[in-house]
Amino acid sequence: MGIASIVSGFSGKWRAITCSVMIGVALSSSLSANPAEWLREFSKTDFSRHTVDFTEIRSDGTERDSIPPILSPKFVAVSEISGMGALEPVISFAINGDARAYPLRILLWHELVNDTVGGLPVLISYCPLCNSAVVFERQVDGEALVFGNTGRLRHFDMVMYDLKTESWWQQFNGDAIIGELSGRRLKPVIAKIESFELFKATTPDGRVLVPNDPKARPYGTTPYVRMDSRDDKASRYPYTMPKGIQPLERVIVVGNEAWPLSLLADRRRIVTDKLILSWSEGQNSVHDTRWIPFGRDVGNVTVERYDGEDRRDALYDIIFAFAFAAFRPTGIWHLE
Repeated sequence: MGIASIVSGFSGKWRAITCSVMIGVALSSSLSANPAEWLREFSKTDFSRHTVDFTEIRSDGTERDSIPPILSPKFVAVSEISGMGALEPVISFAINGDARAYPLRILLWHELVNDTVGGLPVLISYCPLCNSAVVFERQVDGEALVFGNTGRLRHFDMVMYDLKTESWWQQFNGDAIIGELSGRRLKPVIAKIESFELFKATTPDGRVLVPNDPKARPYGTTPYVRMDSRDDKASRYPYTMPKGIQPLERVIVVGNEAWPLSLLADRRRIVTDKLILSWSEGQNSVHDTRWIPFGRDVGNVTVERYDGEDRRDALYDIIFAFAFAAFRPTGIWHLE
């Protein structure tokens, strides 16, 4: 299926977003950093305070909350879910016995979910352009913040904002990079990316996010068709990467270290002095076919950390290689 046929299925701002994703983020001077223009949308943001160079901030034509965050999430019991593929990916975690799953078929179109799980205010985030899925505690100085999408990118990663101070935050690591709260960091929550089938089998009493309005977006489809199988030129991603690693190759990131997903899939299990990484079949890519349930199998990953004699789930992310190179330029690559 060609780009034109994919894009024709969407309209308005979603067509603009799809075009920018499939053809490439435009980096023309007209879309470069312009704080004077940003003030029209973010009148409360203190642009005199920032920890990054404004020239690193880019726009793909979207504006504040063009990609609307979910502010009042709706859930149903896992046993009541129908119409979703068994191998579709979900972000899953549990707090104080409250287990939730957030399907990527929904997060593709909203990217942010403001929620409270087990009594803890949390932010579920997913950036399709770099495949980063991170859950954060959304409390700062004891106050729960609500987050939206600036419509801007840094290193192709979503830049978020909080409604109270309109400070700008990096989705990849939860750092506040512009505004009153610059220098602060959101605390990450341990979560998994797993198939709906696995979540249902291991968490039969869990709950699953469903659309507030099932007709609001073409849920179950993706505009990122064939994105993770394109042999994009490294020049599009001006970051230093090891020889043989493609920009859109998936890597498993734990702290300052990364392992190619293909390496783990080949070995199925990698053991270090601190970690156990495991892989199993059965999870659809959301960057392959238009209909997510038909996407190629990229598998499920678990990462555990030794804690004395015990093993506990570890913080990890599965992202495109260029994002690790961009945000962890001194990171350690494990290639064999």
